Amino acid sequence: MNGLRVIPTWRHGQERLYVCRTDGRNIAWYDREAGRVNLLSEERREDVLAVLGPFISGPVTVGPPPVPTPAELARLSLHPDDDLAPNRPGEALLIALDRAPGPPRRLRPDPRRRALAAEQTVGDALDRLEGAGWRTLHSVPLPGGDRIHHLVIGPGGLFCVRSLYARRQRVVVTDPMVAVGRHEPRALLRRLRADADRASYALTAEVRPVLALAEPSGLAVTTPLREVRVLRDTDLSELARAGGVLKPADVEGMHSVARDRRTWARV
Repeated sequence: MNGLRVIPTWRHGQERLYVCRTDGRNIAWYDREAGRVNLLSEERREDVLAVLGPFISGPVTVGPPPVPTPAELARLSLHPDDDLAPNRPGEALLIALDRAPGPPRRLRPDPRRRALAAEQTVGDALDRLEGAGWRTLHSVPLPGGDRIHHLVIGPGGLFCVRSLYARRQRVVVTDPMVAVGRHEPRALLRRLRADADRASYALTAEVRPVLALAEPSGLAVTTPLREVRVLRDTDLSELARAGGVLKPADVEGMHSVARDRRTWARV
């Protein structure tokens, strides 16, 4: 045994296999689509190829990364357990449902599954902004069991996005209350602002709150909104139209800080 292990990760449909030492540090990664094994140390070349052997298909190029990007360097410097970037939309709910799926038959649908559907719908829409220079982290854990559904970082700044299931229901917003269909109104905007404030404290930067409605049949905002935006999932591309706040290097730098679980430990 050479003391190395392979950790597969998926991001936007692309697979990468990271080779880690026993202490969790990465020393290489295999980009299957590019057909390339990137080595950070030539000394472990044979060991890396041996552990990747079962995963490699077809010819590959082996060597140091041509031009390591700040994002790659940040990823390689983190222990896998501390890196939030691989989180899928609704990651926390997926884990909870896997551990405790609930009874197979119940009178009412499991609310966790509706919440998961909302986070996946909104998360997929936000991930599509990556081509415009935006980065999204999903299911960011906060102390006390809270979490930020989606943290979006891009040329237009930083946004704390909360998903809300509203499929085929009319949503009425009377700041800070939000009513979905016939359900009782809830003070969702107050909690959303609190999450954005915590994110601002952790990142020492302004983070603006956004409530994202998943598939509503209608939306009515009856009072002026204070420092918050309410958008349908189909309108989230509006965030990409904003610019002039962060340069590309700033986006990558902020993303590197935000993806580290330890950044959120004391907020």
